[in-house]
Amino acid sequence: MAALVYTLCALTAMACTGLLLRAYGQSGVRLLLWSGLCFAGLTVNNALLAVDYLIFPDIDLFVLRNLAALVAVTLLLYGLIWETE
Repeated sequence: MAALVYTLCALTAMACTGLLLRAYGQSGVRLLLWSGLCFAGLTVNNALLAVDYLIFPDIDLFVLRNLAALVAVTLLLYGLIWETE
């Protein structure tokens, strides 16, 4: 059951990434770009979570997972603060 939940979380984040970046390509609104990049980082985070717990349970990827999440949230924060329209 855990494998299904981890996979669905990663796929949902990937779908959000695709939709946000496609909307950015159509409209050019920069906040969509930063949101899409954030979700791309969250997709990596979720994929690393699945790899950490399901494929390599003996290897701790905690730092790498949190680094991916930090980069993702930092990108969104940058977009929210510095991109004004």
